[in-house]
Amino acid sequence: MLDINPEIIRRLIQLAQEFHAKEGVVFPDDTPDSSDDWAMQVLADHSGDQSVREFQSIISDLDPDQQQEVVALMWLGRNDFDLEEWKQALTEAEENWSGNTAEYLLAHPMLADHLSEGLYIHGYDGD
Repeated sequence: MLDINPEIIRRLIQLAQEFHAKEGVVFPDDTPDSSDDWAMQVLADHSGDQSVREFQSIISDLDPDQQQEVVALMWLGRNDFDLEEWKQALTEAEENWSGNTAEYLLAHPMLADHLSEGLYIHGYDGD
């Protein structure tokens, strides 16, 4: 069961779709290490983008545990975890949480699909 309002997730999905549909958004095929610095660098080029700014604003308005839930939902939707492992996903998201949640999320080109699938797995309509 989700503790975050599914409408917030749906808005994040819309914003991610808008952002990732734009030309000029390029993500590296692989990263040199496990650091999220590359995500910050990629998104720095789009800091004036309205979709990015609204996405970042929504994420920053969430409490850390809600931000962690959004990350865990993305992981669930991309099949890193299944629903029976939801608490484990939340624990891992908590252990890896940083203040760069919005950048981390937007750095995943399939974010909208993964969040939508995560909602669906939890029994909500993702669209």
